[in-house]
Formats: sequence, C-alpha cells, structure tokens
Amino acid sequence: MNDNHASTDTEVDRNVSPAKALFYGDIVKSLFWPFPETNPENEEMLQMVLESVDRFLEGRDDDFRQWDEDGAQPGDFIESLRELGLFGLIIPEEYGGIGLSNAAYSRVLQQCSRYDSSVSLTIGAHSSIGMKGVLLFGTDAQKETYLPKLASGEMIAAFCLTEAGSGSDAASIKANAVRKPGGGWILNGEKLWITNGGIANFYTVFARTDGDTGKLSAFIVERDYPGVTSGPKEDKLGIRASSTTTVNFADVELPEDSLLGPEGKGFMIAMAILNNGRTGLGGGSVGGMKTCIELAAKQAKERKQFGQSIADFGMIKQKISDMTVDCFAAESVVRMVGHYIDSGHSDYSVEAAISKVFASEAMNRAANESLQIAAGNGYMKEFPYERIMRDARILTIFEGTSEILRLFIALSGMKGPGTLLRDLQSATEDIFNSPIKGFGLLSDYAGRKITQVTSLGNERIVGAVSEDLRDDALIFEKYSLELARMTDVLLRRHGKSIANRQFALKRAADVVIDLFVGLSVLSRVSSMEADESEQYQQAAAIAHLFSQKAKRRMNQNLRAMLRNEDESAKSLADHVFEAERYPWDVL
Repeated sequence: MNDNHASTDTEVDRNVSPAKALFYGDIVKSLFWPFPETNPENEEMLQMVLESVDRFLEGRDDDFRQWDEDGAQPGDFIESLRELGLFGLIIPEEYGGIGLSNAAYSRVLQQCSRYDSSVSLTIGAHSSIGMKGVLLFGTDAQKETYLPKLASGEMIAAFCLTEAGSGSDAASIKANAVRKPGGGWILNGEKLWITNGGIANFYTVFARTDGDTGKLSAFIVERDYPGVTSGPKEDKLGIRASSTTTVNFADVELPEDSLLGPEGKGFMIAMAILNNGRTGLGGGSVGGMKTCIELAAKQAKERKQFGQSIADFGMIKQKISDMTVDCFAAESVVRMVGHYIDSGHSDYSVEAAISKVFASEAMNRAANESLQIAAGNGYMKEFPYERIMRDARILTIFEGTSEILRLFIALSGMKGPGTLLRDLQSATEDIFNSPIKGFGLLSDYAGRKITQVTSLGNERIVGAVSEDLRDDALIFEKYSLELARMTDVLLRRHGKSIANRQFALKRAADVVIDLFVGLSVLSRVSSMEADESEQYQQAAAIAHLFSQKAKRRMNQNLRAMLRNEDESAKSLADHVFEAERYPWDVL
C-alpha cells in the first residue's frame, strides 16, 4: 500500500485524507476506528457551558419569535452573550477565552441551535469564521492585541469575503488594497451579505493586493477606521434576528501590521478558515434536527385523526425514523471531522465539505418533515415550525453551496488517482492542483488522455464491528472499490474535460458522501457495548437503515454514471434558457 495513503503510524495517518483515500478504494481503518470520545480536559467545562446555555435560552420562545419579526436581536441580549463568555468559546485561556476544542465548540453551537438559529449564527459567525483567521494565521502581536477583546465580546467579528457578482467565485473579487509609499495600505471595496456586519467592530477582509487581477490577501480591519461603514440590515427569509448587512470600505488607511498571513495567500487563508469552521455549522444543523424530532414526536402523539394518534400511522413513523437516522448520521460525521481538526490532521478539507453538505441537507429535510407532521399548525407563525424551516434554508447556501461543494469533493478526490497514472504524472498536476477557485471550477485544463488507474486495495473493516454489523460493513467495503473503479472509468472516458462533467461529478460526490458518513456511523455504533439493551439495539438498527439506504443510492449513482439521460436534461434546460419561460401553456 502506498505510504501516502495509509499507514498504522499515527504521524503518517495525520497527513492522510480518509475521504480522498476512498477514491482509491481504500478504507483507512485507523482514521475511523475507534470513534472519537470527548476530550476529558474539555468535558467538565463543556458541561458547564451547556448548562449555562440552557438556563439562558430556555423559555425565550416568545422573544425569539418577536426578534424574528423585528429582524434584530436587542442590545441587552448581545450583552448577555458577552457576559456568558459565548464569544470566547475557542479562544485559548491565555487570551481570556474558554479554550474549547473544535468538537466541544461544535457541541455548544448544537445546543444554541436547539433554541434559535439566529443566536447560534451570531456566535458562530464570530468564532467559526470572523476571528478564526487570527487564531490560525495571526502573528503573536496580532493575537495579543485582538484575542482578549474578541474573547470578551468587546469586539465582535465578521468575515468579509462575498461581493456582488462573486459569491461562489472568490476569484472575481474586486475589493483592492494598494500599498502606501510610507507603509500600510489603502483599502477600497464593498462586501455583501456579511453576517454580524452591523454589530461587528472587527472584520477579516479579503482584497486584491496586485491590481484588479492580482492575488488575494487577508486583512484585519477595525470598524473605527475612517471610511468603514455598514449598510442597513437585510430583509431576509430566515435567520432574521441575526445581523446581515453590506460592509463598505472607502479609502480606508490600514497599518502595515493589518495584513493577516502572507501577502497574496488570501485564497488559501479563506479556504482554511472555512474548512476549519465547518463543524460549527454542522453542529448547528444537528441541534436543529434534534429540536425538529422532539417537536414532531410530541405533535404526532398528541394529534388525533380517524380516532387514533397519527403516531400510529406507518407514513408518520417513516418520517420520524428517517429524521432520526439523518440526525444520528450527521452527529457522527460532525464529531469525526471535529476530531480530525483537534488531533492535528493536515488535510480534512473534503471531510469538512462532506459534513457540511450532509448535515445542512439533513436539517432541511427535518425542518420540512416536522412541519408536514404538524400539518396546518406547521404553517402558522404562532408555532415554531415555519420559522425553523425558513432558518434552515440558508444552510445549503452559505459557506459554500451544496452544488459547489459537491464539485470540490469529487475533483479533490480524483486528484490522486489522476496523478497516479503513468502517462499523466506531470500534466494532471496542473488539472487537479486547484480544483476549485473560490468555489468555482477551473475552466482551462491541460493534460492528455488518462489510460489507467490502480486501486490501492481495501483495508478490511469487518473485524472492527460486532457480528450484527458485519453485513453493513461489507456494503462499504464493496462500494469503496466500486467508487475506485468508476473513478477510473470517468477519468479514462473524459480525460481533461472531467471538470465540465458536473452530472458525473455530483454522482461521484454523492457516493463518497454516503461512504464517509456511513463509515462514521458504523464506527460510532461499534464504540457502544454490543448488548441486548434497547439503546444499543436501536443504534444498530440506525446503522442498518443508513447502510441499506446508502447502498441503494450508491448503486443508482454508479449505474447512472454510464447510463443516464444527462444530455436530454441539458438540452431541455437550454431550450428553457433560450425561451426564458415555460413554453408549453395549455389553453
């Protein structure tokens, strides 16, 4: 087995991406087993924070409903978040923070999201992305200057990347910073849809530092600098109580030490921040799902139709079962990715993207199904269902849309198999080195026709699970090899045009999502004591339900890579684009 992809040595394993290895047909067992436990150093503090969150947020349903109507959280509520220390969750204790691990931080956001998504977002936009750049790339002086203020909430942070016309395509950013002759920078530009934009006084801003087409750099910008302004609050579909505004920079003079990380490395810094912060969004999704399950279960038991509780009806049981499996799976994969980050893995970008796609889409399904179970009540604003559904809708859009992240997952995973091919060793490096630029596909690929790819083999996992999970483990062993074979077929068939085959890339991404999430579920259930207890038996049932449904999805996706109706679908879409309307009215 190639040492670049699997080893029993812990240090080598930390340089391996378990999701990328699946494209070789390789399950790196040591990166899934054993399932990660809560760090004992964090456990006591985490429990204290969770109890504080519960005490503070319980019984505020009327407040959350009103703030949703108002489109803002009141100042005294923000002050209470400061007092609870919720802006310093991941900042080290030496700077006045609580110093939670990534996994523990994700668990806190999960708890906040069980009450209200806007609360979770205010905290999460600050910690997950707003000030994360200082933690990851700041100099000692920058950390000493800003982290104590960020930990106390004296400074609230926001992440300024998106611009009009450059959402997923960060390569088209127009904001620019020009060097001053005597040192420092002059910053100009406007950022769009900035979470915490109206309440933040610390901004991580991305701008070009070498003309309109130059490289991106990252800067620390304070609200107090002359020329920094924020626009009016956006009138949003959901997460309405959180602050979302434009942020404008007009001839803002920045000191020399405002540069965050190396000049020209802004794109790398932005991606590192987003990847590192994805478990916050994942944790929030899990918390929302748990609330949906709780509301739906109570509603189904209480609501009577045809003389009996609707909880007795098979289709309602199916909805509750699906929501529960989704929640268990999302919780498993978010914890797994948090573990990779906390234990020092160097490459977890694909795993983080998988956790974001799966958890955000699962939360949207849970919101929809819980509203459906509530029926008419679910549609009324006096009940929480419609607000939950509106809040959930953003999850598949911000911090990378599901569509863009699927392309990133597939292209990143195919880089290794592509570069293994003897005839394309050098040419494919140019193709795959930067599969996504600002979440956008590279448009120009060099390289010759791919001739072959070699599977690295499969590390058996059946020995890591109990007897009643062996058949489920065999499913993932089989389909990891099937993914490797299909990766070979796709690369042979499409060569340098693979990046333009978005139907095929989506299917490949969906297969690896099912594989990675399914292995995380198996690992989690395997960590439980295999006994006759109801808790274990139902957890094993969850693993079985996920495995069987994943098997059907993977089989369908792999088949459709070769036999499909893709060209007809594209032709139909082009016809509608040309007409700019539905052209088949019936009189």
